[in-house]
Amino acid sequence: MNTLEQIIEPLRDVDWNNPEAVHTATQPVLDVLATERQLLRALALAALDDEELLSLCEHYDILDKIVLFSNPSGIRLRLHVFQPGYFDRPHNHRWTYSSRILRNRYLHRLYGDAELDSSLHPGTLDAVQVREEVVGTSYTLSHKAIHAVVADPGTVSLVVRGPAVTDRCLVMDSATGAAWWQYGAAQESEEDSQRKRMSRVRMREVIDSLIDWKVL
Repeated sequence: MNTLEQIIEPLRDVDWNNPEAVHTATQPVLDVLATERQLLRALALAALDDEELLSLCEHYDILDKIVLFSNPSGIRLRLHVFQPGYFDRPHNHRWTYSSRILRNRYLHRLYGDAELDSSLHPGTLDAVQVREEVVGTSYTLSHKAIHAVVADPGTVSLVVRGPAVTDRCLVMDSATGAAWWQYGAAQESEEDSQRKRMSRVRMREVIDSLIDWKVL
């Protein structure tokens, strides 16, 4: 079995501003990790006892994010576990990332690039692509791209993200027409940070579900 360090070695010199280069580099990594589920399980269980990784894991009512790996350069490996009722508002990200679906599916709306400004009205956005992301599919998304997801309950994705390129991303609410900036952890209040931080008990529950589903 490959070690995680061996698997992610090709990512260390990637230009994370170049989505095509990111896609080329991350696909072999996702291929290996999607196949070596014992390694994924070992990483998840190790993260459970790693205070630094645990502090990066997030729990929301409709989504859990487990961080399996993080290094000082900003590269992270995460598992996203979608809970019932999950839907996204149109948004971009602060980083470029690649994703692989490990369980179930989600509907993915891609809006392409736009001038990112809080005055942008979501009603002016038209999806340029609507696709189903099912088990085994993968994609790479630029930090500039706007997208939204509606996930089936119990959908699981494996995500490799690069270092943050900007300190904020834009989130839009199609129902109200509002748009606002969302900032990274370094600029969050302690209250906001604590509100989304995953407890060790919750992380154990999520890992147990992943084991039951044979994702791990």
